[in-house]
Amino acid sequence: MAEAASHPEHAERGYRRKLRALQIELVKFQRHLIKRGGRILVLIEGRDAAGKDGVIKHMIEHLSPRDTRVVALSAPTHQQQTEWYFQRYVAHLPAAGEFVLFNRSWYNRAGVERVLEFCTEEQAKQFLVDAPIFERMLVHSGLSLFKYYLDIERAEQVKRLKERRHDPLSQWKTSPVDMVALKHWSDYSRARDEMLLRTHSEHAPWYIVRANDKHSARLNLIRHLLAQLPYKGKDRKLLGFDPAIMFPFEEARLRDGSLAR
Repeated sequence: MAEAASHPEHAERGYRRKLRALQIELVKFQRHLIKRGGRILVLIEGRDAAGKDGVIKHMIEHLSPRDTRVVALSAPTHQQQTEWYFQRYVAHLPAAGEFVLFNRSWYNRAGVERVLEFCTEEQAKQFLVDAPIFERMLVHSGLSLFKYYLDIERAEQVKRLKERRHDPLSQWKTSPVDMVALKHWSDYSRARDEMLLRTHSEHAPWYIVRANDKHSARLNLIRHLLAQLPYKGKDRKLLGFDPAIMFPFEEARLRDGSLAR
């Protein structure tokens, strides 16, 4: 399902039109969610500069601010470091009728914390055992959990991090962690692979989004999410996603070139 058109202006208008149609579907879903008292949690993970902020921004743009929350936690305090690892995330889980998105999540432990040695290797390995158990508890409690990993090529990350440093409207995104992302590219790849392999499960599967093209990534992620959700008045013809861009994780993906190396 190609998102591009022959002329940049036509492509942008086409993207905006498709995005607006999907945002209307998101509003329909939220009405259903509030009415039924459901709870939905979406985890958005990925490399630095993979487009997590943009996906979330466009997903929530027209949703009810009372019933939608974005959680992007800062580094844990000294006291939080002494708590059960998942404890500070539990406080932000959705209540009835809430749509919650985590911009990075407990999977920090399997990625940034492990690669940059903010936790011990023993702690990281224990996390990979505990996360599927924790997520099974959430799902069995009635919470709807979706996990998306945005993947980009190294050259695209270089380009985006450079643009971020020179864009006065994006400099708030720059952090010391970003500055060493490229240096640790291979380490992050290995950590990502083990994270996906060890924490992908039937009750909480991982979905991969190839995100070199931001517009295509946003549209396909939203289409996929809406396709999984029940709500009245669903326009199914809008929700066909491109399986070359948006696909469920499976072990073979670690070897077939689906993920950036």
